[in-house]
Amino acid sequence: MSFDPTVPAPISADREGSPAPIPPGVVPDLLFQTGYDRLYADDPAGAARAFRMACAADPALGDAWAALADAAQASGDTATAVHAYGWAVVLDSGVWTWRVGLADSLFRAGRTADAVAAYGSLAAERPDAALVRLGLARALLAEGRKDEALEEFREAAALRPDDRDAALDLSAALIESGDALGAVERLQPLARRDPDDAVLHHTIGRAWIALREPDKALAALRKARDLDSEDSLGSAALIAALEAGEGADLSAAYVRALFDRYADRFDQDLVGKLGYAAPELLRRAVDRLGGGSGLRVLDLGCGTGLAGVAFRPLASHLAGVDLSPRMVDKARARALYDELWVGDVVAALDAAPAGWDLLVAADVLVYIGDLAPVFRAAAEALRAGGRFAATVERLDGEGFALGPTRRYAHAEAYLRATAEAAGLRILLLEPCAPRREKGVDVPGLLFVVDQPI
Repeated sequence: MSFDPTVPAPISADREGSPAPIPPGVVPDLLFQTGYDRLYADDPAGAARAFRMACAADPALGDAWAALADAAQASGDTATAVHAYGWAVVLDSGVWTWRVGLADSLFRAGRTADAVAAYGSLAAERPDAALVRLGLARALLAEGRKDEALEEFREAAALRPDDRDAALDLSAALIESGDALGAVERLQPLARRDPDDAVLHHTIGRAWIALREPDKALAALRKARDLDSEDSLGSAALIAALEAGEGADLSAAYVRALFDRYADRFDQDLVGKLGYAAPELLRRAVDRLGGGSGLRVLDLGCGTGLAGVAFRPLASHLAGVDLSPRMVDKARARALYDELWVGDVVAALDAAPAGWDLLVAADVLVYIGDLAPVFRAAAEALRAGGRFAATVERLDGEGFALGPTRRYAHAEAYLRATAEAAGLRILLLEPCAPRREKGVDVPGLLFVVDQPI
């Protein structure tokens, strides 16, 4: 945006009619004093009237325009704030605070594209200005540029790690982007330092809801409700929903956040510490049944590509899908896959009806409770005679259950019934130990089902 200083500014004492005459002897200093007196008396509208008169008395006085802008902003008159800050900047573009004020007033006036441009110019000059980066992030978010906004929120929070507002804005963006775990990690230290901040506890509660941790969410939200006597944050409604049993399941947000953080050490921990054997167990099972070659293979929940290593020799086309972008990046670095993408396993199956000869899910279904949608989607995605091979953790009981490790276990009878209900035929269902936990084999089940010809 630009301002032409040759165009007279519309200044009047009361914003209507002609400019009020300036009485002889009245000087801007006196009007400034009157304006600030009105501000201190919590009368921003009265302050703005005095500052307008100061601008009329000396239109070339940038301080008068900036003071008018401040008063207009305080009274909610964003249009006047934008205009007045614009004239102040035209008169002296070297005053940093006036340029920041102009960017802020543009954002408050809903002129987000202009605000992005103004903040962007400021950030280019001073990339270490945390408030500018925060303002740019908010403007980008309002423009719908979520990824760019998230990066700016990260920069602002890094520049001011103890800044509450920057942390809250970043956390809200993280929750929206699916990284609620990052939001919790960011806010919990602040909440410990300021245990009476209801907003911090409320936001932590929202993050735990996104991560499907109802007990932790309830603890945080109850703190927020107790501190917020009028419940202006809306904690009570969330508490009621959680107490009614909503939000007890795992979520894509939880799984994505967990494995994004785990990506760098995944192979070392899983194979070295946990004795991860699921890919090799599945490959041997497929071979026992006559696996064939030249297959179109889809690795569901591919992670870093460990199952891809096992099944590449059988594949003419090997594809992989995973919720975690960082895991997919690691898998791509192996140069094994013909196709990789970030996404949900059921959506991936739905995208290619009768498109696959072999589906592999190595230690993936432990993050899904109800497997009926998976089996139904697998039945549609498999070609006639195609197979679905997977491991799960074994439940000694009925149905499925979420364990203390935040992983699901499934009963053998449940697997049989759910697969058969989807029209799939069970070729193999046997005990296995897909991994270890604290040095002890985790009891599991391995199954291979097919789409009957």
